[in-house]
Amino acid sequence: MHEHTFVPADNGNHKGAVAEAKIAAAAIELGIPVLKPMSEHGRYDLVFDMAGRLRRVQCKWANRRGDIVVVYLGGSYLSPHGYVRTTYSSDEIDAVAAYCSELDRCFLIPGGLVAGKYMLHLRLGPARNSQRAAINMADDYDLGAIAQLGERSDGIRKVVGSSPTSSTPIASLQSAVNANEFRRRFGWYMQRAHTGERFLVTRRGKPYVRLAPAAPTLPLAAAEAVPPDLSLQRSP
Repeated sequence: MHEHTFVPADNGNHKGAVAEAKIAAAAIELGIPVLKPMSEHGRYDLVFDMAGRLRRVQCKWANRRGDIVVVYLGGSYLSPHGYVRTTYSSDEIDAVAAYCSELDRCFLIPGGLVAGKYMLHLRLGPARNSQRAAINMADDYDLGAIAQLGERSDGIRKVVGSSPTSSTPIASLQSAVNANEFRRRFGWYMQRAHTGERFLVTRRGKPYVRLAPAAPTLPLAAAEAVPPDLSLQRSP
């Protein structure tokens, strides 16, 4: 059971302030260092220090509609030529954090998944038509689950810390995941790799493959051999 947060339905600024406070408090409780810009009206509200990387986070209020959490991403402003609709790009933010009052839960969504979108749906349960493709499950983006993933990543870095980074293939990896989990949520890990994260996939407790974002520039032959948003390299 959770305590419900009552916020005036017609006060968007107040909702935004509550969402930001709830997200910051949840992150701090999970052990994530939280920083706040000294100036306002930037494209991001907070900065999370996660897995050794500073992430620019835009905070949003989310609404529940049945089995769906709706996160509104786009904005608008009045220009001399009328209203202009805006979205976020991966150059402006690294993630969107959303707070849903009805669930009293916070979610962290990679910037690559929200770039250019006005709205995003997170499902609380499977689709009625059993669709799996292009579905974003809310549990996959739960802030607590992602924080735990970061803790496992930190453990990997501590293990390899005594070896030179050039001599160990897992020193630069951000997170570890077993092969069964990777196979079950392949699309989710691929999306996160596209935003710059790196993963070590293990099989029977041993390094098996590495998942990393594609190189900025590739020779034509290599580009044809590697998917545009993903590079999978077999660990030695």
